[in-house]
Amino acid sequence: MQSVPFLSLAIWIPILFGVAVLRLGSDRHPQRTRWLSLIGSIVGLLVTIPLITGFDNHVAAMQFVEFRNWLPDFGVAWRLGIDGISLWLVVLTAFTTLVIVIASWESITVRVAQYHGAFLILSGLMVGTFAATDGMLFFVFFEATLIPLYLLIGTWGHARRSYAAVKFFFFSLAGSLLMLVSMLYLYSQSHTFDMAAWHNQAIGLVPQLLVFIGFFAAFAVKVPMWPFHTWLPDVHLEAPTGATVILAMLKLGGYGFLRFTLPITPDAAHFFAPAIITLSLVAVVYSSLLALAQTDMTKLLAYSTIAHMGLVTLGLFLFNQIGTEGAIVQMISYGFVSGAMLLSIGMLFDRTKTRTISAYGGVVNVMPRYAVFMMLFCMANVGLPGTSGFVGEFMVIMGAIRVNFWVGAIATTTVVLSAAYTLWMYKRVIFGAVANKSVAKLADIGRRETLILGSLAALVLAVGIYPKPMTDAIELSAANLVTQAGRSKQPAEDTANADAVRTDAARSATETRAPHSPT
Repeated sequence: MQSVPFLSLAIWIPILFGVAVLRLGSDRHPQRTRWLSLIGSIVGLLVTIPLITGFDNHVAAMQFVEFRNWLPDFGVAWRLGIDGISLWLVVLTAFTTLVIVIASWESITVRVAQYHGAFLILSGLMVGTFAATDGMLFFVFFEATLIPLYLLIGTWGHARRSYAAVKFFFFSLAGSLLMLVSMLYLYSQSHTFDMAAWHNQAIGLVPQLLVFIGFFAAFAVKVPMWPFHTWLPDVHLEAPTGATVILAMLKLGGYGFLRFTLPITPDAAHFFAPAIITLSLVAVVYSSLLALAQTDMTKLLAYSTIAHMGLVTLGLFLFNQIGTEGAIVQMISYGFVSGAMLLSIGMLFDRTKTRTISAYGGVVNVMPRYAVFMMLFCMANVGLPGTSGFVGEFMVIMGAIRVNFWVGAIATTTVVLSAAYTLWMYKRVIFGAVANKSVAKLADIGRRETLILGSLAALVLAVGIYPKPMTDAIELSAANLVTQAGRSKQPAEDTANADAVRTDAARSATETRAPHSPT
């Protein structure tokens, strides 16, 4: 099974179907366009199933490896592979694409072919980003995702869509240019773009600090990490539901930290860890307080995403295994929790053309099935035990407590604050008497929408009740990452100074690694 190029198929099938949709689809035959998109997304998901069934949880190295020479004179190759971290992100990408195609079945009526074609192409590029093990190939995929996202936001968005699209594009592009500089420096030292070679490349402290800053600039924007988050509320407000969902569910920034900053520049990561932990805690508290002040459901969820992603960056820079595993689980789990909530809000918006909280009230009286699903997703957003939202948060908080009790205590405030703004929103929108005639005319979700929310609800409950399949696949890869992040990469003559540049918090985190997660 490892000899079949499943990763290349997972990349190129949605891209080719996207091109076919652009070529064969039209607004005169929207149903043909939608069905072709649906077939492409289903086939794209099916080719990822062998990745799950054939994945060996007892191997930390890359699996399903593919290699083809691309630009041999420059050390660039078609290198693909997945480990326990990228496995679930590849599958989530394919699943998200299918969900968005079904969710957009009736809501997108203008330029239908271009919309679905852009999403399918974006899906293939996302898979390529998560599967690439060549630095330049990663950069090409990483940057190429900006094009369909820019078009989706700027073409199918709302009144200020051009502003949101341009802001997102330039924030991302500025960070990516610095990442390219870091990659070119690594190439000058190793004469290859093979990421495995970069992981073993000895680098002095000062170059590590500069390379880290380049990578940090690109990935902090994509997380998004406070204070580099200002593009996200605008995009959530102005972008079509599908674009906000795919941005919420697919975490390129967190994945970049895992693949580049921690294993390639471990000394710099330890040096900057106190600052990043501080920024993460600020994001948890400050963004949650901002969410409490919002009157728009989508903007509230944007700040909720920033707060929850603060837990991801916190877990990654604790340098212990339970924190790292928790960050990975949180990154994946919160992807489909926030995606489910955005789709739920989008279903209300499609019916009323408003996302203002005060415009609703008493929705449960006319949409009881919808209210049940929304309640489950809100509980997952809060981190209720038994939902996927609890697993990652609990592991990150436990990892934080092992480093410093007060860091863990501040991180725990996310549970209280997320309950405050999430349940406040749910109460005002769902409960009470029917607020107005617009709400009274609402129709409950139909079979298509029930299928979408039901599949996401099944994921939320499955991961929350039995996370072992996910954590088993992640465990060895996370342990390997923690080992790499805990090993100095300074040249031999500088190794004696390595401990001097690591803070007490980072050193304590390394010494208190947990060999296995409690899940």
